[in-house]
This record gives sequence, C-alpha cells and structure tokens, in this order.
Amino acid sequence: MSNKVLVFEQKIKEAIEKVSQNEQPATLFEPISYILSLGGKRLRPLLTLMAADLFGRDVDAVVESAVAMEIFHNFTLMHDDLMDNADMRRGNPVVHKKWNHRTAILSGDAMLIEAYRYFENVPAEKLPIVIRFFSNMAMDVCRGQQYDMDFEQRTNVTESEYLEMIRLKTAVLLACSLKIGAVLAEATNADAALLYEYGINIGLAFQLKDDLLDVYGDPKTFGKKIGGDILCNKKTYLLIKALKHSNKQQLKELEMWLSKTGFDPEEKIKAVRNIYDELNLKSISENLIEKYYFASLDCLSAINVPDDRKEELITLSENLMYREK
Repeated sequence: MSNKVLVFEQKIKEAIEKVSQNEQPATLFEPISYILSLGGKRLRPLLTLMAADLFGRDVDAVVESAVAMEIFHNFTLMHDDLMDNADMRRGNPVVHKKWNHRTAILSGDAMLIEAYRYFENVPAEKLPIVIRFFSNMAMDVCRGQQYDMDFEQRTNVTESEYLEMIRLKTAVLLACSLKIGAVLAEATNADAALLYEYGINIGLAFQLKDDLLDVYGDPKTFGKKIGGDILCNKKTYLLIKALKHSNKQQLKELEMWLSKTGFDPEEKIKAVRNIYDELNLKSISENLIEKYYFASLDCLSAINVPDDRKEELITLSENLMYREK
C-alpha cells in the first residue's frame, strides 16, 4: 500500500470520527457513531478520494463527499442486519442487538439524512449532478436488496438475475463513489463514465470473490466462519450454478439440504461443498471473477490520464482480486 493511500485512509478516519459528534439526542446518534467506529475496509470513501486524485484534484476538497458514501454504506448495513436478524457485525453486536429494533430503524434513517448533509459543501454547479448520481445509486441499492430478499423464496434464480442483483446491491455503490470523485475533479464525461464502468466491474468481481471466500476461504484470514451462505441457503453464484448443472443424484442431495431442518452445520457445509467440488465450481467462479477483473482494467486503461496516476487503482484492483478476507 502506497504512502499516498495511507494518507487518504487517515483523512477518512479522522473525518468519520467527527460524524454526528456531540449531536443530540445521544440515543439517536450514538448508534451511528458505534457502527462507524467498527471499521471495515472503508473502500467506498477511499475510491472517492482516489478518483479525485486520478484527475489531479486536491482530495481535501472531496473528503466530505467521500464520507457521505461511507455513511450511506453503513446505513445499509444497519438495516440489512435488522432485516436478516443478524447478531454480529465485524465481530461486534449489531445495533438492533446492542440497542433495539426501533433504534436501528430510526438511527439508520438518520444516517441516510446525514449522508445527504455531507454533500452540502459541494460546489453549486456540481451539486445537482452529484445528488442525482447519489439518489439513483441509493434507489438501485434498494432494488438490489429487494431482489436478494425475493430470491430467498425461489429455487429457480438464474445466473443473469443474480449478477444483476449484485450489480445493484454492491457494484453501483463502488461505481458511484468513483464517479462522484471524478465529477468533483472536473473529469470529462467520457472519463467519468469509464471510471464508473471500472467500478461496476470491480464491484462484481468483489462480490463474487466474497461468495467464493465464504465457501473456500481460510477462517483464520477471512475473519468469520466459513459456510454461512450454505447454512442459510443463500442464492449465491455457486449455488445457482450447482442447481443448474447437478446430475440427478447431486440435485436430489442439494434439494434435501436446502429443505432439511435440524441438521449438523458442519455436515451440511461439507456435503454442499463436496458437490461444488464435483462440479468444479471453484475454478468456474474464479474464471468469472477474473473476467470482471480484466474488464475493469480495460476501462481504467482507456481513461485519458497518464498511466502513472492509475497505479494506486491498479494495485487496489489486484488487492481486491487476490484478497483472502
């Protein structure tokens, strides 16, 4: 990681620590400070700063917009945890467990409003563009979340439906983070569009890699137990491919595990993973991840700035592609 990126991360950290500082009532704003304090990759605000830097803009001018992206991301996590009835987030109790459901709903709502407030200092001529991009992205994330919930009740989800769902739920937020940085840095429309497509492709690769690590990752480096998606019958790329390409015996076993209750968790994970292995799905998934990774690099290559300015984004792409957590 370059010194420049470390500086960017420090700027983000310092700005996030000030979010909702001393706001009242504390019962509304403490959960916001809490979820933001849990850390995470903070990838979205970093992308906004890296986009501005790519086009030669002083990143201090876009820090607040970058923080808006992180506030919004954590708002979605707070409500996702509530909808999923999750217990833990980044190794700590989720907001609705540490406080209660009503607090998670209202503090989440306040976070969304707070994200918009962090765009207040955007130059007037850029504000309508930025707000339009941000609002369209926010609606797309809601669409993606609804598709994800709809898929829980279906066994016939297609590969293209799944890829569209993760595009909406995950990739558009990464892409929007980049595009807002580009717009604020006075990038041309063509270059901002290319950077957006870079974000879409790297976002798809990012989510597919998450799916893969959930099954094949090392628990010591992945940071959580392996097989969570299998245990909750989540319609991931791996499961969708397995349901489509299994032979009769494999399909019968898969359907048994999808409907069975009172099972041994480790037994289910092992059985489903064995079917994935028989179908060579790890390699197939890695090939698709690589496809989106190279597509992202193609977009980056076409942007009309000197190649040396692209080095941090290229390194970031590699880190996301080959990460183990």
